[in-house]
Amino acid sequence: MEGLEKLTKDGYPQCLLEIPEPPEQLFYLGEIPNFDEYKYLAVVGSRNHTSYGKEVVRKIIEGLSGYPICIVSGLALGIDTLAHKYALEYGLKTLSIPGSGIDFEAIHPRTNINLAREIISKGGCLMSEMLPDQKAKIFSFPRRNRIMAGITQAVLIIEAEEKSGTLITARLALDYNREVFVVPGSIFSDTSVGTNRLIKQGATPVTSARDILEFFNFIEPVGFENNQDTKQSHNLNPEEQAVYTMLREPIERDELIYRLGTNISEAQSLLTIMEIKGLIEEEYGMIRRRNI
Repeated sequence: MEGLEKLTKDGYPQCLLEIPEPPEQLFYLGEIPNFDEYKYLAVVGSRNHTSYGKEVVRKIIEGLSGYPICIVSGLALGIDTLAHKYALEYGLKTLSIPGSGIDFEAIHPRTNINLAREIISKGGCLMSEMLPDQKAKIFSFPRRNRIMAGITQAVLIIEAEEKSGTLITARLALDYNREVFVVPGSIFSDTSVGTNRLIKQGATPVTSARDILEFFNFIEPVGFENNQDTKQSHNLNPEEQAVYTMLREPIERDELIYRLGTNISEAQSLLTIMEIKGLIEEEYGMIRRRNI
């Protein structure tokens, strides 16, 4: 297969060598982000994600943009797919470890072949210990999960049912002494049963990208929000700064205009300019900050 290369144990990061039964070899397509320069974060979750789960993936990965972080996931439907897509959208490196070989005739699931190609074309990587033409089997997914947990410094779980393959990755990460981050979910949602249980068992709850950036020592734990506001304020005029300060939480457009206390035409013009600058965005009727 054109472009196919093989990584042997002498090229593994130390963390992968330390797990029980490290893979004998890893086939890969694309570019492997330098293990010494990048932090590896696995992002996994339910195949049957909710709109809440989708927004969480987008918001957290957007917040990691600009940092040397590689998003690792399994190319599965649901949260895995979103993790790869948002990593590409926000300019992060991404590594996909499917539960199959990485030949495009074997890739699983078949619906993500185009995503696999996009990962390669945009500087990412596909990787598997399975022979390139080997199709996915039931046993191959737990073995794939051990590589995902082993090659990363931390695992982020976003939505998982009570009985979910995602929980296998979480358990393996705990066994390998990796940090396990979990996004809390609604007590009324089936997709939050597994994640909320992990928090009860001692996993670290995550509510924003800053929790992960602090863990990787990319930002200072104390005063992060103020530091970010100060950093952003250097490029804002007083009117834009007023909007930015109000948007500590998303606000409906009409409510934001009301709080600004100016006429509607001026307020709409201000918000339009800020959207063009990429400082704010509107989704589902709510205005929110970008890149925080």
